[in-house]
Amino acid sequence: MARTKELLRKNSMLIALIFIIVLFEIVINVRSGSYLITPMNITNLINQNSYVVILACGMLICILSGGNIDLSVGSQVVLIGALAGVFLIDMRMNVWLAIGLCLLAGIGLGAWQGFWIAYMRIPAFIVTLAGMMTFRGMAQLILGGFTKSPFREDFTRYFNSFLPGDRPEMRLPVALTAAGVICAVFIAAQIIGRVRKIRKKYDVEKVAVTAVRTAVVCAVAMGIAYMLGLDRGIPVILILLAAVVAAYSYYTKHTVPGRRLYAMGGNEKAAKLSGINTNRILFFAYTNMGFLSALAALVCVARFRAATPSAGMGFELDAIGACFIGGASAYGGIGTIYGAVIGAVFMGVLNIGMSIAGMDQYWQSTIKGIVLLTAVVFDIMSRKRKQAA
Repeated sequence: MARTKELLRKNSMLIALIFIIVLFEIVINVRSGSYLITPMNITNLINQNSYVVILACGMLICILSGGNIDLSVGSQVVLIGALAGVFLIDMRMNVWLAIGLCLLAGIGLGAWQGFWIAYMRIPAFIVTLAGMMTFRGMAQLILGGFTKSPFREDFTRYFNSFLPGDRPEMRLPVALTAAGVICAVFIAAQIIGRVRKIRKKYDVEKVAVTAVRTAVVCAVAMGIAYMLGLDRGIPVILILLAAVVAAYSYYTKHTVPGRRLYAMGGNEKAAKLSGINTNRILFFAYTNMGFLSALAALVCVARFRAATPSAGMGFELDAIGACFIGGASAYGGIGTIYGAVIGAVFMGVLNIGMSIAGMDQYWQSTIKGIVLLTAVVFDIMSRKRKQAA
């Protein structure tokens, strides 16, 4: 019974995601006779929420460092987007050079904020609030209040194209083959991880639990691949998202700096006394956030084929909400990339589901706010129950 409760607690947001998908399927079918889970909607969900997944990975690193957040990511997105417009549209710069300069600019913005937060110890809320206003103002100056468009095809194709391209007959076979490879890698990782834990005499979960989880993951992967194959194929942006999620998941779970990040979030004073350079970790968290904000900016301007002064509005709230909904602690030290991705998908399903159901924009904002508050309250109550026990 105790193991069952722990399993349900760990997968509570996944269960909530499944519940909300089923709920929207019923509501949308009753109101319009259509469905939420269709090939086109799956593709749209990936494209429309790609920036949330990218920003959530960076925001989680900031939150893990001690409950810190970055309020400036939306403004960084619009500023980097404006620079991309200047490089690619005005200056006709080489695509890869422009992408490299944009990523370096994002790293610079993150490092600027990281310096004041990590080494000057100015509260992150104040520094990033100032950055939110400053960076958006700089973007407005660069754009002059106007939209820069259209972005060149040799740039947008790296983010907006699909595999296998203009061969409709190969879309489904390619998608299913890719999903099969992913399933094989996942199964191998589960087996290797279990063997390593047994060799080190760690506690391992029951074989049945591992088998069920593996089967569910593989079934979902194959189902999504089938849907994508029926539409336009595998979005290139999905490959980019998979690479980002895999890299940051490995960093947080299997590297020494990643473990130090959790240690700092759990107790910064104890981490510092144990020899961990907490200033360097905090500096890295915000520099990395700048890098991922630049990547999200490139994804956004490629999708809209334009750099607009109003871009990035509310992006910081989407990223923060995805992390907290996905199980990150408001106090730091607790959270996973997997959870942040689940939170991002949850918010994406909420957005697209409420839009298809025809709900008013004000109701959409209200519901998302209630969901975010509920997630944070759940985290705080869980911590109190653990402390009481």
